[in-house]
Amino acid sequence: MPDRIVPTVFLLAAFVAFAMHGCAKSRQDEDARQLLARVRTEFLHAWSNYERYAWGQDALRPLSKTGHDWYGQSLFMTPVDALDTLILMRFDAEAERARSLIVSDLSFDRDIYVKNFEITIRLLGGLLSSYQLTGDQRLLSLAEDLGNRLLPVFNSPTGLPYVYVNLRTGQTRDSVTNPAETGTLLLEFGTLSKLTGRPVFYEKAKRALVETFRRRSPLGLVGQSINVETGAWTNTDSHISGGIDSYYEYLWKCWVLFGDKDCRDMWAASIPAVNKYLADEIGGELWYGHADMQTGKRTKKTYGALDAFFPALLALSGDLERARRLQASSFKMWDLHGIEPEMLDCKTMRVVAGSYHLRPEIIESTYYLYHYTGDREYRRMGEKMFDDFVKYCRTDAGYAALADVISKQQLDEMQSFVLAETFKYFYLLFAPPETLKFDKVIFNTEAHPLSRMW
Repeated sequence: MPDRIVPTVFLLAAFVAFAMHGCAKSRQDEDARQLLARVRTEFLHAWSNYERYAWGQDALRPLSKTGHDWYGQSLFMTPVDALDTLILMRFDAEAERARSLIVSDLSFDRDIYVKNFEITIRLLGGLLSSYQLTGDQRLLSLAEDLGNRLLPVFNSPTGLPYVYVNLRTGQTRDSVTNPAETGTLLLEFGTLSKLTGRPVFYEKAKRALVETFRRRSPLGLVGQSINVETGAWTNTDSHISGGIDSYYEYLWKCWVLFGDKDCRDMWAASIPAVNKYLADEIGGELWYGHADMQTGKRTKKTYGALDAFFPALLALSGDLERARRLQASSFKMWDLHGIEPEMLDCKTMRVVAGSYHLRPEIIESTYYLYHYTGDREYRRMGEKMFDDFVKYCRTDAGYAALADVISKQQLDEMQSFVLAETFKYFYLLFAPPETLKFDKVIFNTEAHPLSRMW
């Protein structure tokens, strides 16, 4: 009799453990569903107020309840940027209204100078992604027309793109740019090239990426700004923040999306230098700061909202341990004042620049780390950030940036990337994995998913 009791006890314990695990998983799933519903509701609040107060304009100003156009004429920045989010969230009627507006009224035949980088990541990326999700050929036609109008930016002596181009005349201006603006084009231009069968788009954008890489220092670092006519660096400050950030992102992502071995090799030659000269160990925490590209000498120990994309890139490229450590630092930055500042001194933990522009990067990294680890910690992290985001940034007519994260004073600003990126990454963090199959797409730096077809 005693011999039979022991296995019975083990079986009972195993059953109880299994049942408890099942209950916990069920609760977690229910929590995620509720959060998913909240994200959809808040996204719709932001989008509906755009429709109400700024329909057909580039962006909504949520405090004054007015519209704003970047260049004095609307290029439908918000509808194009938000369309794939509307589709993924299954807001079918809203997506159809946005698509109808775009295909019937959007024209790039405008006598205006536009910033190549922003137009590429927001409009070209948005049109290509939405075309792949809908199959609407008119979206691809618009993308090709836009691509043609942007091509003159590459007509510099070095092949590095000018900052601005006139969409009608093709005239260019502003020769001092940065690695992010020269190197964050190949995902979009390359996808356009593959979809249209026209190699020129791929070739021009890849040359710009290669020419940027070729001008790295002997240490393997790039600087803050460069002259596209001379190829000379005009600022040798090196970092992973705004102005350089997505240059590194696209080195790896272009290898993954296109299988371009040159991009893989450029990444492999670059990332060791980034980790050697820019990574900071402060009190057992991992941060990334600034150094001179020529000497490697540390110049600043600052880290900010834009830097917080880097855990996602580290995770995507296989360095999960470093990604987790840096994400912990990013979240510490967020939690310091209940919402992240634009820039923080990570040695003293004092805010250097206190604005918050509703940026998506830290949410992006949270989503990537949850995808790769399945660790509930990242959904809890995301829930805390979403609660703070709603608490401090929600207005009667959308979502407002903050002038200062300490006082929480709001700004009359809701850029299109809030709908393209911030809400999308919150949504995907809590959504079932089949909502968008992570391994079937590569997100451009504006969170537009591009199909991994090549």
